[in-house]
Amino acid sequence: MDNMLVSQKHALDGQHGGSVTSPLGFSAAGVTCGLKASGTPDLALVYSSRPCTAAGVFTLNRIMAAPCVVSRETLATNPDQIQAVVINAGNANACTGEPGLCAARRTQEITAVELGCHPNAVLVLSTGIIGVQLDVEKMIAGVRQAVGQLAMDNGEAAARAIMTTDTRPKRMATSIDLPHGRVTIGGMAKGSGMIHPNMATMLAVLSTDARAPAPLLQRQLRAAVGCSFNRISVDGDTSTNDSVLLLANGASGVELRGPEEAAAFGSALTEICLALAHEIVRDGEGASRFVQLTVTGTEDAADALAVARTIATSPLVKTAFAGGDPNWGRILAAAGRAGVPFDPYQVGLTVGAGTQSVSLVLGGAPCAFDPARAQAIFAEPEFQISLSLGSGSGQATVWTCDLTHDYVTINADYHT
Repeated sequence: MDNMLVSQKHALDGQHGGSVTSPLGFSAAGVTCGLKASGTPDLALVYSSRPCTAAGVFTLNRIMAAPCVVSRETLATNPDQIQAVVINAGNANACTGEPGLCAARRTQEITAVELGCHPNAVLVLSTGIIGVQLDVEKMIAGVRQAVGQLAMDNGEAAARAIMTTDTRPKRMATSIDLPHGRVTIGGMAKGSGMIHPNMATMLAVLSTDARAPAPLLQRQLRAAVGCSFNRISVDGDTSTNDSVLLLANGASGVELRGPEEAAAFGSALTEICLALAHEIVRDGEGASRFVQLTVTGTEDAADALAVARTIATSPLVKTAFAGGDPNWGRILAAAGRAGVPFDPYQVGLTVGAGTQSVSLVLGGAPCAFDPARAQAIFAEPEFQISLSLGSGSGQATVWTCDLTHDYVTINADYHT
């Protein structure tokens, strides 16, 4: 272990102050500027006192929201001098044409003036209703208010200000000791509905006081997102606004040197992303159950992921989860339509919760199991499903939730 990762000193902390402002040099604010009819906070600002190298991953939806377009362009031309991220809730600024792009760029300009930096040092994100022009005057007032309230202890306020149908803020931080010193990674995310890769229909801002070049950050972020935010699904819908940003300001004075330190940092970054992703699923619109689904035995990981995603987005499977119904036939039926070849006579299916597990299928045929035990597991708020499709080396894990009446209620009148 010489000159490698020494130890991870601080566990993930989403309840006791861990947030996007935990790394050195970062501050934040969360304010109300009137974009939400509810009058709740709707604008967040994250700021670094020093320029950051930055990376970003954005939605693959062909209908990409204006802030995603603008932020992606900004990162492409200026990945080493980012200092701020402005996020508004209540309006997605998506499907808004050229006026939407102008509004996003105007937000950059406003923020830059207030902070005394260049517009290309500002990234913008939005979430909310699609197809409504963003009220720039409200944004101007909100940005000015937020700049005046920037503080290191406002991480939770910023996390609250980006919520839409979320029931609680999602934030956390972790620190790792490297041979040359300690670095901290913090983060916040929002997401509850319209959750499905790629991305996972959500917004996230990650911060670190480590020093690292932009290409390394981009590789690390893509890898972390690939096994976290891109492995969750609430309802199978991919948003127009999905974005994950990573800012590194180097305030710790610790530079990531060599592959071992980069790997240690990447592991901690993935842990943060995975924890935030799990919180999004647990807070899924109307969700009452959190389900981990692992598929093994396929030819490769891509096949396993295709099967897992098909099951995780099946309305019949998800409604069975909602009813605590061990209707395992729906799981196998979904696997069979995923377009992945496998031998149905090699299928095995097991469910578990805590220390309890029940084998439901072996060799493609039902096992002699206790239905009451199986039903008890499916009725738990969290449980795991393991599906084996053969002897191949491919495997993948995704996380999903049930589909309840409350989901329909929330989304039937979201716009009105």
